[in-house]
Amino acid sequence: MGRPHQTFPNVVVFDHPLIQHKLTYLRDKTTSHRPFRALLYQIAGLMVFEVTRELPVMPVEVQTPVERTTGARLSKSVTVVPVLRSGLGMAEGILEMMPEARVGHLGLARDEKTLKPAVYLRRLPRDIDAGPVILVDPMLATGGSASEAVHILREAGARDLRMICLVAAPEGIKRLGADHPDLRLYTAAIDDRLNEHGFICPGLGDAGDRMYGTV
Repeated sequence: MGRPHQTFPNVVVFDHPLIQHKLTYLRDKTTSHRPFRALLYQIAGLMVFEVTRELPVMPVEVQTPVERTTGARLSKSVTVVPVLRSGLGMAEGILEMMPEARVGHLGLARDEKTLKPAVYLRRLPRDIDAGPVILVDPMLATGGSASEAVHILREAGARDLRMICLVAAPEGIKRLGADHPDLRLYTAAIDDRLNEHGFICPGLGDAGDRMYGTV
């Protein structure tokens, strides 16, 4: 379903036909907010299977209607951390597949004076180091906010950390790779570039506005 990118070895790109099919509808400017949210939710649910492939498990015995057998259950707590607000839609799709996961929240906004991301909300489990952490944000543009989010999670104690996004710009991937070379990034597409306004091209516009109908 996913394959490492030749130029960016820490990036896994999903080329599955269903994901690419749904991503094309997300890109379409005529897709309204209701189907946009549904598509975001669905793609995240599809992507999380590969993202969680190496999660640690432990053997457990269960009684089936026929006999006892040994199965497997996750051995550590998984924490999903969406970057507000557009990350919420993807987090819901992941939680559909992993309802036992915990949820933290990060709110980041650009400071108009410093032009750097400033934190306006931070709600994380105290024992975030108890298991894998999945950072979720649909768009990786310049990489500034994503890099700051990773820094915050590292400071909070996250050791096993990975990130999911829908669309990534090469500029953002390079920034994230320079700041956090050990981070694994999962994406549905690596787009061409950023334009002069910092928007991903071809991209899909402002994911938050398109999700909530505030375009």
